[in-house]
Amino acid sequence: MAHLEVEPKKSSPWIWILLALVALAVLFFLLKGCGGSKQVASTDSTSTVTGDTTKALAATGPDWSTVDFNSPRSTDSDIGDTSIYVSSTDKYTIYSLGNNILFETDKNTLTNSADAKLKAIVASLNNKFKGATIGVYGSTDSQGDAAHNKQLGTDRANAVKDWLTKNGLDADKVSVQSLGENEPVASNSTAGGRQQNRNVAIVAFPVSN
Repeated sequence: MAHLEVEPKKSSPWIWILLALVALAVLFFLLKGCGGSKQVASTDSTSTVTGDTTKALAATGPDWSTVDFNSPRSTDSDIGDTSIYVSSTDKYTIYSLGNNILFETDKNTLTNSADAKLKAIVASLNNKFKGATIGVYGSTDSQGDAAHNKQLGTDRANAVKDWLTKNGLDADKVSVQSLGENEPVASNSTAGGRQQNRNVAIVAFPVSN
C-alpha cells in the first residue's frame, strides 16, 4: 500500500488583507473619537473665557436703566441755583433741569440762559465727581407722538452732552440716554406735572462704582 503525504492547506492571503483592513478601520475610528473629545474640550474652554470677559466688561460701566429719578432730594454746596434739582443715592447723584429752562418749546437748541446753569453743574461735577461716568437723560411729557418724544429727548440730551464736553468734561465719559415720555416724575394729567416731566437729568456715577 502506497504511503500518501498530505500537505497542510495553505491559508489564503486575502484573509490577512481583510484582517488588516478591519484593524485599520478600528484604529481610524478610535483616533477620530479622541480628536472629537479634544475639540469639545477646546470649545468649552473658549466659552468659559468669553463668559468671563463679558462679565468683566459689564462690571466696568453703570447700569443706566437702574437710575431712580424719584431719588431723595439732597443738598449741594456748589449749587446755589434753586432751579437745579439735586437728588442722590449711595450710587449716583442726579442734577435735573427743566426743559423750559434749557430749551424753547419743542426745540433742541440750548438757550443763552442755559450756560450759567450748566456751568454750575460742571463745577460741582469737577469738584465732587472728577473722572466720573456721566449719563445725560432727555425726558418729555406724554403729549404728542411717542416716537417724536423719544427723538426729542435724544436730541436735547445730545445738545447738553455737546455743551458739557466743550466745557471741560471728557467726551468718553459722557453718554446719552433718551427716556422720551417714559419714567415720568409727575402726573401727565396736569400742566404742572407735564412741566416737571419735561427735563434733562445729568447723572454722575462716581469712579468707585
